Amino acid sequence: MTLLVNSEKRLCHEKQQIASAFGRAAMRYDSLAHYQQNSGRQLLSQLTAELAKQGQTSPRKILDAGCGTGFFSQRMKAQGNEVTALDLSDGMLDIAKQKNAATHYLCADMEVLPFGDEAFDVVFSNLAIQWCRDFNPALEELYRVTKRGGIVAFTTLAENSLGELSQAWEMLDSHSHVNSFLSYQGIIDNCSAWRTQLALQQDTLYFANIYDLLNSLKGIGATHLTAGRKAGLMTRQRLQQLDSVYPATEQGLPLTYHTVFGLIYRD
Repeated sequence: MTLLVNSEKRLCHEKQQIASAFGRAAMRYDSLAHYQQNSGRQLLSQLTAELAKQGQTSPRKILDAGCGTGFFSQRMKAQGNEVTALDLSDGMLDIAKQKNAATHYLCADMEVLPFGDEAFDVVFSNLAIQWCRDFNPALEELYRVTKRGGIVAFTTLAENSLGELSQAWEMLDSHSHVNSFLSYQGIIDNCSAWRTQLALQQDTLYFANIYDLLNSLKGIGATHLTAGRKAGLMTRQRLQQLDSVYPATEQGLPLTYHTVFGLIYRD
């Protein structure tokens, strides 16, 4: 087992904040990340089917970019692959190491990967790219470190994700409380230089109350606001106000994710 560490001190302030948010959530992440696990399972299934179709069945060198707690690193390693688990958060990597989830571990920024060109047969990245400052350069890095004939498999969030929460906040004040995401067409345009397979999927989760809904986001570390947005202090009164304007259904309080599933073929 190899451990390589890229100090978080080298990261910009915003990325330090993102890393810290996910680090605080690391211990309970797996018990709350149901949506993330479901999307990752779908992505891994698509990737496995595509590799089988190409006749690629031998063990591979795989980079799990934005590995989190190593949930999927562990599964890919169990298939006999040499897996490098990379994440921005030391806290997440600590959990991955406790699981013996990967072959190598690296705390680093996926927008500036410390690897040479064509270092991996496959790059896997589940719901991490939306945390990057620039979508296209991040994908270019993943593409760069993938060997010719290999595949970059990724998921990311698209426009209108968490839309119900965003709309509820808009009824209370003019501040941005939810991160914005690229439109599906914008993601297609950003991938236009490569041979790709892209699909958009909508999933709605339902919660019994506003506390459970917000806790589902806080519990997976996904509460940091990028681009200088300010969340403000969540007081009991503020929580009650948000609950009063949040759109309710018979199934509970809805929270919708628009997920893009992508395969990029390395030519």
